[in-house]
Amino acid sequence: MSGSDDKPRGSLFDAVRDRSRVVSTEMSHTIPKGLRVATAYSWRFLVVAGAIAVAIWLVIQLKLLVIPLLVAILVSALLWPAFAWMLRHRFPRWLAIVISVVGTLAIVTGLLWLAVWQITRQWASVQARTVEAVEQFRQYLIDGPLHLSAEQIDDLLAQGLALLQEQAELLWTGALAIGTTIGHVGTGALLALFILLCLLADGTGIWRWTLRLFPKKARPAADGAGRAGWVTVVNYARTQLLVATIDAIGIGLGAFLLGVPLAIPIGVLVFLGAFVPIVGAVLTGAVAVFLALVYNGPWIALWMLVVVLGVQQLEGHVLQPLLMGSAVKVHPLAVVLVVAGGAMIAGIPGALFAVPLAAFVNVVAVYLGQRAWETGEKPVGDLIWSTVPRPRRTRS
Repeated sequence: MSGSDDKPRGSLFDAVRDRSRVVSTEMSHTIPKGLRVATAYSWRFLVVAGAIAVAIWLVIQLKLLVIPLLVAILVSALLWPAFAWMLRHRFPRWLAIVISVVGTLAIVTGLLWLAVWQITRQWASVQARTVEAVEQFRQYLIDGPLHLSAEQIDDLLAQGLALLQEQAELLWTGALAIGTTIGHVGTGALLALFILLCLLADGTGIWRWTLRLFPKKARPAADGAGRAGWVTVVNYARTQLLVATIDAIGIGLGAFLLGVPLAIPIGVLVFLGAFVPIVGAVLTGAVAVFLALVYNGPWIALWMLVVVLGVQQLEGHVLQPLLMGSAVKVHPLAVVLVVAGGAMIAGIPGALFAVPLAAFVNVVAVYLGQRAWETGEKPVGDLIWSTVPRPRRTRS
């Protein structure tokens, strides 16, 4: 009885399934091809966007852990060339860690001490000259061809100050993304230092443990992609360190030779700002030109602007293309967009980590797309270009 009951039921189900397939096929022929293609892209785009949104939400919720982790990874990438050199020359690992970490802290502390020392020496003079320059400019607006009134100038100044305060609050909100109190900032710094020590002490072991989270068949691909991404981040960090040093020396030396005050703080500011591509160079260069304008006058400010633009052109057209390998290269438009997006999402930390994350994702995607763990080839190109079929590449 059970066998006889199952057979008609199965036949009925088969008939309904076949009928649904016929109806679906008929409907697919009546829907325009463009709409079908757009629908296919749309639902896939919604799935990807939803996954990215969930990932960003998790990062924001876990910012007290994520940002120190990213800081430690970026700093370890900066230290890795010197650290690996010491290991190759048979330095004990603990000694290499001590030299790397203590040496970095000493360099950063020395730069900050020099900046604070010069600021304390010249701040009073700069403040007085700034007030004098502002008063002269105010008088020029009243007596000059614009013939503005004092009330109009005060309104413009009030609007400008309000805009600056608003932007400063946004920047500080982003800068303090790891917490809203000094305790959170200190905790994040200690956590970043601890993660840095762990990465330098047993980075290989941590990576092996991470690979165990992947299925066994996917581990070779994940291992190769992760290592390619790490090489990209190391190359990026090394290049940015060299570029930041050259920018700081060039602009700081130019400010010193032109007699612009606070030359050392300007150099330190340029060095730190260079780690935020494009945006950092523009902002720090603008500070140098502004100081030259209010302290030395328009002609020195013009020459300071020439120095800043010359250094930035050297960076953008010589240093970056020459030093960045093909695996690290990210299009300038993509750099601007990811920096702006990172700043919108997470403020200064977002702008700082946007480009290395984009470079890492780009190389990992290219590595997986080219199945480089099977061929042994290095990932070359970018994510979009690697998805273009080869016949179309030759025609273009």
